[in-house]
Amino acid sequence: MADPVGWHLPATIVATVKPSVAPHQPLAERLRPRRLSEVIGQQHVLGPGMPLRLAFESGRPHSCILWGPPGVGKTTIARLMADAFDAQFISISAVLGGVKDIRDAVQLAESARDGLMQQRTLVFVDEVHRFNKSQQDAFLPHVESGLFTFIGATTENPSFEVNSALLSRAAVYVLQPLSVDDLKQIVALAQSQQALRAIKKEAIERLVAYADGDARRLLNTLETLEMAAQQEGLAEITDAWLLKVLGERMRRYDKGGEQFYDTISALHKSVRGSDPDAALYWLVRMLDGGADPRYMARRLVRMASEDIGLADPRALRLALDAAEVYERLGSPEGELALAECVVYLAVAPKSNAVYKAYNAARAFVKQDGTRPVPMHLRNAPTKLMKELDYGKGYRYAHDEEGGFAAGENYLPEGMAAPGFYQPVRRGLEIRIADKLDELRTRNAAAQARQEADPGAGS
Repeated sequence: MADPVGWHLPATIVATVKPSVAPHQPLAERLRPRRLSEVIGQQHVLGPGMPLRLAFESGRPHSCILWGPPGVGKTTIARLMADAFDAQFISISAVLGGVKDIRDAVQLAESARDGLMQQRTLVFVDEVHRFNKSQQDAFLPHVESGLFTFIGATTENPSFEVNSALLSRAAVYVLQPLSVDDLKQIVALAQSQQALRAIKKEAIERLVAYADGDARRLLNTLETLEMAAQQEGLAEITDAWLLKVLGERMRRYDKGGEQFYDTISALHKSVRGSDPDAALYWLVRMLDGGADPRYMARRLVRMASEDIGLADPRALRLALDAAEVYERLGSPEGELALAECVVYLAVAPKSNAVYKAYNAARAFVKQDGTRPVPMHLRNAPTKLMKELDYGKGYRYAHDEEGGFAAGENYLPEGMAAPGFYQPVRRGLEIRIADKLDELRTRNAAAQARQEADPGAGS
């Protein structure tokens, strides 16, 4: 099962033993898996033969970063790893903790290592991206010495939020939002444990859509529903009762059950189709239904890159500005910046030429061999490299007429011009296309002169 709740006690740092399950515990805690076989979801890393599963089976714990959205199992996996290796489990909250908590963890790890049991220690840092550089650096000597195994959990890209020194010492596992089937399994599990009464299929569908891949949100909602149903003496939970009890909180992106990705698809296609009214409608529908505005901002950045591109380069900057404005203002004031961006993207000239060029280049490189860099394009920082003709014959474009070295070749030897980028005749790409036509004409003329007189310059 996924990571429904944290294990943190009021203290910032806790060293724990295996907990007993008490009836008064929250549902999410009662259903937390105690064995790897009970985990629902994340089979791309936990399934047979998958990397994290192999780590469990190897008997040799290793430091790692668990990267994924809330409620997908980060804390649960860390706990199960501690259990699998019979290790002391120390949990630190990076939101509340600091260097003192790290020192306390080191002392606990040393005591466990030097005690009669000579026990391993696993230090779990939740929201590790909240620690600054010096706090993250404090783990390094102890990870390197093997005093403890470090596991960090983060919802942010570790490439940007985790120090490179720490990142180089930890494997990164990317956890995914739980699928619809995964979430339905959790509902069935709650029913099998008598934690949830009978529930209509339509109500389950709405609950799963509302959870949006987050097991924590699903389980907390199920617990609220069960308590309300018990108070009312309800025998079965229906979709209508569900909406009545939870109201605005349960509203999805339409009343007929249209799913999240259908709605974001409608928004994207409305922008691509240059319909500002439809684009605004779908944006507001998603915000009204509870979509995270930060997610919406990320999608707008994608639309600016994919569907507008160089036809209007200002679109990408506006999308990034809208995301920043929302971060500064929050809801509801910041949502106006998203609306402004959506309208601009809808009315901007459209081009997917860069998008197509990038995909074509990726496909070409994937199937092509590794071609050597031509000698005249190689860097020559040392005397030896210069003696080996690195960089020999390179023409510095700024010294040429119009800042363009006509006839120069920048592709690997023997590789024909692939023509990845084909600008459209819309927006700024009209001028870009004209410019490229001019440069190609100059290249052709220079090449013709060189063929006529190989000894002549360009």
